[in-house]
Amino acid sequence: MKNTGTLKVTTPTEREVVMTRVFDAPRRLVFDALTKPELFKRWFGPRGWSLAVCEIDLKVGGGWRSVLRGPDGRDMGMRGVYQEIVPPERLVSTESFDDYPGESQNTLVLVEDRGRTTLTITVLYQSREIRDAVIKSGMEHGAAECYDKLAELLASADARWKERGASGS
Repeated sequence: MKNTGTLKVTTPTEREVVMTRVFDAPRRLVFDALTKPELFKRWFGPRGWSLAVCEIDLKVGGGWRSVLRGPDGRDMGMRGVYQEIVPPERLVSTESFDDYPGESQNTLVLVEDRGRTTLTITVLYQSREIRDAVIKSGMEHGAAECYDKLAELLASADARWKERGASGS
């Protein structure tokens, strides 16, 4: 399945990638889907991949770890540490991949307007070379598929999750 083309990706500086996507859902639901393992497992990863490991210790200094398993059985692991958490509007964390050099800093901002939420992630890499290698790896297509799956989850009729899902915001 082709991704929907709703993820906008730009490279505003030599070391950054900025990804933007609008979701038809309130910010607190998007934040919950990004930070609660039971929800994160339902959408994270490109189509055909599964999330074999999902650990989220949502506190400043807490770690997160994800391992995606491809249809060929190959694993792709990533991890990071939360540096800033402002529910339901902002997350800042580090990110590194098991099989790629370097570490990035990811700043995620959620802005709600009339029940729709704009997600913007700014990824700051250590060098232009690392940023360009990540782009060439197919990151944009994989991220677009993930966010398409997140949009499907947010649009689903899973009223129990939406009723329980309030982050207190």
